[in-house]
Amino acid sequence: MKKILIIDDEEKLRKLLARIISLEGFSVLECGDAKSALKKLEQTEVDVILCDVKLPDANGVELSLQIKKNYPLTEIIVLTAYGNIPDGVQAIKNGAFDYITKGDDNNKIIPLLHRAIEKVNLQKRLQHLEERVGEKYSFDTIIGDSKKIMEAVSLAKKVAATDATVLLLGETGTGKEVFSQAIHIAGARSSKPFIAINCSAFGKELLESELFGHKAGAFTGAVKDKKGLFEEANGGTIFLDEIGEMNLDLQAKLLRVLEAKEFIKVGDTKTIKTDVRIIAATNRDLQKESEEGRFRLDLYYRLSVFQIVLPPLRERIKDIEELANHFAKVFSLKINKRDVVLSKEYLAKLKLHSWKGNIRELKNIIERSVILSDADVLTCDSLPYEMQHITAAPGGMLSAFSMASVEKLHIQKVLNHTKGNKAETARLLEIGIATLYRKLEEYQIQ
Repeated sequence: MKKILIIDDEEKLRKLLARIISLEGFSVLECGDAKSALKKLEQTEVDVILCDVKLPDANGVELSLQIKKNYPLTEIIVLTAYGNIPDGVQAIKNGAFDYITKGDDNNKIIPLLHRAIEKVNLQKRLQHLEERVGEKYSFDTIIGDSKKIMEAVSLAKKVAATDATVLLLGETGTGKEVFSQAIHIAGARSSKPFIAINCSAFGKELLESELFGHKAGAFTGAVKDKKGLFEEANGGTIFLDEIGEMNLDLQAKLLRVLEAKEFIKVGDTKTIKTDVRIIAATNRDLQKESEEGRFRLDLYYRLSVFQIVLPPLRERIKDIEELANHFAKVFSLKINKRDVVLSKEYLAKLKLHSWKGNIRELKNIIERSVILSDADVLTCDSLPYEMQHITAAPGGMLSAFSMASVEKLHIQKVLNHTKGNKAETARLLEIGIATLYRKLEEYQIQ
C-alpha cells in the first residue's frame, strides 16, 4: 500500500485530507510540523508528501528542498495559500512534483496523487533496473567463473590500482568497455570523468576535433572554441575503443599525450596540459599492424604497458548459462514481464552456437526471445531459425556448421520458397523426388 504523509498544522484540514486520501486506498500518515515530519521520514518510507508552505517551525518551500535532497524518490505536493502561487512555483524549482491551493483544489488531490505515484513507481523501477543491468560498472558486474575470464578479471583488478596505460585485446563484443569502466571505478580516478569514444566512428578530421578540440575558425563550421575529450576528461579516464582504426597522423598526437601529457587544439598554437589515464581497446593485432606500417610501433609500445586479453564466448561455454539467465531477468524486468526461465533445450542450443558476436550477440538473442515468448519458459521456438537447427558434430564437438545442419536449413528454405511444392523443390535442388522425401523424413521436416 502506498504511503502518503500530510504535513500541515491546521488539524481540521489535515484530518479532512487524510479521510479523502484514505478512502482511495492509500495509507496516510500525519504530522503537524517539520520536525516530527523529518523524524517520521527517518522511520518509514513515504511515497508522496502533501506539505503546507506555512509551518510552525519551517517554511514548506525550503523543507521541500531538504526532503528531496535526502529522499530523492519521494514526491512532494505543496499546499499553498490563496494568492501565494509564487511559493508553489519556487517549491517546484526545489524539486516538488506540483502544488495546489489549500481548500479550493480538494477535487484535484486524488488525480494529482495518482500521477505522483506513477512517477515514484517509474523512478524506483529505473533505479532497480540500473542496479540489475549494471549501468554503474564494477568488477562485480562481470559475469562468469570460467578460468579465462577469471584470469582477465584478476589482471584488471591488479592494474586498476595503478595509473598504467592498459590495452584491452579481444574480439568484438567480448566486453572491453565493461572492463574499462570497471578498471576506472576501481582506481583512484573513480570520482573523475570516464569518457569513451569509438575511434572507428569518425573520420580523421572529426576525430581529431573530438579528441583534442578546436579553435574558432579552424575549419568550416568551427564558429566557436570547443573543448576536446582529453580536456573534458582531465583527471579521469578516457577509453579509446577500436584504437587500431586511428589515422597515423592522429596517432602521433596521441603519442605526445602519452609522453608529455599535453596536446594542441586544432587551429591553435598553444599547448594544453592534461592528466588523463588512457585505456585502449582493439580487435586487431597491433604488433602485426605496426610491422606492416599501419600502426606506429612506438605508440603500440606505449599503449601496451599492460595488456589484457578478453576471451571470446566460444571459449567460455561454462559461462553461457549464467550470462543467459542474467540477460533474461534484465529484459523481463525491462518489458514488465515475469522473470522467465530457460528450457534445457534452449540452453543446449545456446551452447552449440559459434557466437561470432560474443556477449553482445548473446544479449541480443536473449532480448529477442524474451520479447517473442508468450510463456514463462524460453523455448527453441523463440530462437532465430538457423539456431533452432544447430546440431552437434560427430565426435562430440559442438558446431553450428555441420553439413547436416546446412543441408536441412537449405531444404527448408527452398520448401518455403515453393510454398511446400515438393516436386518443384526437388527440381530446384536438382535431386530426385524420392531423395527429397527421404531427406524430409531424416530431418523431420514437415
